[in-house]
Amino acid sequence: MIRTLVVGLGNMGRSHALAYHRNPAFQVVGLVNRSTPALAPDLAGYAVTDDFAEALARLKPDLVAIATYSDSHADYAVAAMEAGADVFVEKPLATTVADARRVAACAARTGRRVVVGYILRHHPSWQRLIAEARALGGPYVFRLNLNQQSKGPTWEVHKALMQTTPPIVDCGVHYVDVMLQITDAPAVEVRGMGLRLSAEIAPEMYNYGHFQVIFADGSLGWYEAGWGPMMSDTAFFVKDVVSPNGAVSIRMPESARSDDIETHTRTSLLRVHRVAGGDQDISMADEPGHQDLCDREAAFVARAITERLDLSRHLAEAVQSLVICLGADESVRTGRAISLKEAPWAP
Repeated sequence: MIRTLVVGLGNMGRSHALAYHRNPAFQVVGLVNRSTPALAPDLAGYAVTDDFAEALARLKPDLVAIATYSDSHADYAVAAMEAGADVFVEKPLATTVADARRVAACAARTGRRVVVGYILRHHPSWQRLIAEARALGGPYVFRLNLNQQSKGPTWEVHKALMQTTPPIVDCGVHYVDVMLQITDAPAVEVRGMGLRLSAEIAPEMYNYGHFQVIFADGSLGWYEAGWGPMMSDTAFFVKDVVSPNGAVSIRMPESARSDDIETHTRTSLLRVHRVAGGDQDISMADEPGHQDLCDREAAFVARAITERLDLSRHLAEAVQSLVICLGADESVRTGRAISLKEAPWAP
């Protein structure tokens, strides 16, 4: 069994811990969190410590699963690999380009495997969307967003995340990763805009933003993300890929709400529009929910370790998607377009 240490027990951390607990390929040897959270009954028997370094040295895990706030991801991942463990790390991989590349360099040097938590890669509906879009052929226009009308505890989590990471980075890496899987082309330029819509966040941070990215094959991408109680529930979930030969779109039911986490991963219906052959609706009514997706992701982690999968491309693409989103954030802050062909943004 893969001896696993789970670090961070927020929403995603608890779901990952449950996935490892349920999968016989893993043995959870410890949990790390700054406080002692309320845990599901299945996890209640595990000891929780607040000292990552001590737990890493004492427990000597085979795998460290990192689901802490973004600014600790790189340091924890490198420490785990230096201690001889493989790593699962939630997105985004880091909060700076230098830190993301430091993780990738450490993985190459130590031979450890790093899986980044791009959960949509394990989602059958998104896999189908990518396949259908590629079958249409490019160049592409990507219209993707995910706005969340967050309030109460969820708004508190978002405000904590925004101490280091704006929404267009935290969420954007998922959808830029989808763009990259469809185009297979590097990004060459990104332009971003953002706005602070709440006095409850730091003056230098913004809780709404969008960006446009230009790819080497001529494809264009647009992504939008906003968090907070002021956000609209209208058109909060737009997922369109358009090509000269048609389009692939995710259609949500009218009852979908932005503050429901299941809405963020469920698709309901794929519509494939072909210029030459009309429309096709593909039902996704039996697709997995949030915990099911975490279970699938854990199964992939087990395969990556036991079958010694080559994850070099996976990690390189995680770095590239983060570079694009951090470039967008730089554009927001400087008011200028960011060339992704120049250091430090060059792939």
